[in-house]
Amino acid sequence: MCGFVGCFDLSSGGAPIADGLKEELRSQVLEMSRRIRHRGPDWSGVYTGNNAILSHERLAIVDPLSGKQPLVSDDEKIILAVNGEIYNHKEIRREFEGTYKFRTQSDCEVIIPLYKKCIQEIESKNADSTNFEKMIEKLSGIFAFALYDSERDAYLIGRDEIGVIPLYQGWDKSGRYYAASELKALEGDCVTIEEFPNGCYLWSKDEKSPAKPRTWYHRPWESFESVQSSPRATDDKGEIINPGVIEKVRNGLETAVKSQLMSDVPYGVLLSGGLDSSIIAAITQKYSKKRIETDSKEAAWWPQLHSFAVGLEGSPDLIAAKKAADYIGTVHHEVHFTIQEALDALPDVIYHIETYDITTVRASTPMYLLARVIKSMGIKMVLSGEGSDELFGGYLYFHKAPNAQEFHEELVRKMSKLHLYDCLRANKSLMAWGVEGRVPFLDKDFIDIAMGLNPSDKMNIRLPENAEHRGNGGQRIEKWILRKAFDDMLPSEIVWRQKEQFSDGVGYNWIDTLKKMTEEKVSDAEFARRENRFPVNPPKTKEEYYYREIYSRLFPSDSAARVVPHEAGVACSTAKALEWDAAWKNMDEPSGRAISGVHDKAY
Repeated sequence: MCGFVGCFDLSSGGAPIADGLKEELRSQVLEMSRRIRHRGPDWSGVYTGNNAILSHERLAIVDPLSGKQPLVSDDEKIILAVNGEIYNHKEIRREFEGTYKFRTQSDCEVIIPLYKKCIQEIESKNADSTNFEKMIEKLSGIFAFALYDSERDAYLIGRDEIGVIPLYQGWDKSGRYYAASELKALEGDCVTIEEFPNGCYLWSKDEKSPAKPRTWYHRPWESFESVQSSPRATDDKGEIINPGVIEKVRNGLETAVKSQLMSDVPYGVLLSGGLDSSIIAAITQKYSKKRIETDSKEAAWWPQLHSFAVGLEGSPDLIAAKKAADYIGTVHHEVHFTIQEALDALPDVIYHIETYDITTVRASTPMYLLARVIKSMGIKMVLSGEGSDELFGGYLYFHKAPNAQEFHEELVRKMSKLHLYDCLRANKSLMAWGVEGRVPFLDKDFIDIAMGLNPSDKMNIRLPENAEHRGNGGQRIEKWILRKAFDDMLPSEIVWRQKEQFSDGVGYNWIDTLKKMTEEKVSDAEFARRENRFPVNPPKTKEEYYYREIYSRLFPSDSAARVVPHEAGVACSTAKALEWDAAWKNMDEPSGRAISGVHDKAY
């Protein structure tokens, strides 16, 4: 995982940028790239062409010696900068044996021959520009890339299906187009900044839509009708009637974890003691003794798996994580932080995560502190449990879903917004210290398995009084099917532990202090004038106002303010789900403790 900045000036109709201006733009791009060097502290590279400049900051995970970027094609006509990992690169390499001469062992280089094949088909009239959809669909991984074709004076920008990897686009006062891994690279140089949409690509020679990204990611499960007839694992009473469905979930996730263990540097796992991170840690331990790159034929270079947990002294997560680690057998590390340390870090956290969203700031702060310790120990990559709650309806507000259709449609909405919240938090909090985060739950194939399940199997149905795993309110515990799939790999108290949002699990006093502190720091008079102070997305609470003040000092443009999501919700719900419970009508609290009657320690 890395960071890049691309500048493209194709407005001159093919004429090269004048040398004087080119040197000026090169210096500017290098300065923009310097702002994101934390993402790639291992190497810096730059390409300067007639109408494009690409700068890359590298974090070396795969092929540290020869995988410097920007990558250049075998004929030196295509230049590529990538942030991310392509997990199926070996399979794609085999496809091009004898037709393309790879210059590195980088997993990202496979994008070049895929592009060359695609553009040849387009120019031979056997396909049109929508052929890029098929090209990018072949990639299994997390990625954002900028490719420049010097022969055709054209560029292709693409981003992974969920938006695990951040990507922004902008335009300067002369209309030049920029793409960058973080917003801070563009702020101050671009007059307009937008997030580049996930699951999309932009081809500059697209005759129909040269300036608007097209969607390459299409899935049938986005429609409730396509999943409502999927095979059921359980009946309406919660009795198992088809264990094969549960087995499919297990096998799919194990395959996803194994594929994401490719690494030429030390790696570890984040372990909060919650269900999701514990499952990922347990599966990782299963495969950690052998090198995945050699089909498990040789011993791993770093055979002991290290796990990391963060929290206030005595927090719920630290206690649970220790139980899980002892059972799994990892070398476990507890990172304790104090409230004051976390408060002191807030400006740095907001600078790195580039948002003023309340739940993201709350959860990013302990993760940011944790990442610094992980990096100090020489770990450069960690696996995490992000995405499970969006796939299986793990947030406690899902207990209030009125029916299977509403349940599924909320999952689809949550999946479409992951890039704005959990993926953003995990990526930028870790990459602030040059640590790569991988998210096996969001493997493309596993997403199809999980989202293709019958929604009735995911719902928190009401169970008989004597039923196992009956939670508060008499309903089946959230993420039941996932828990059942892995109940033999973890201690029972971990498998059946109630969902605890990360910002709650690190210690309830963290959120409580933030709410109290911001209530005191922001006066009633200031808050009353919030629409004058912040006409773009006025803060809805004093806590948000406090974060917005910090954000506006760091990113003062209106474009930067608009990039941040601004939506009411409860316990991480979307605004639409507020309709499920009349008591939520005037609520705006992302903590899971806001769900009374469900959370064991609700407000």
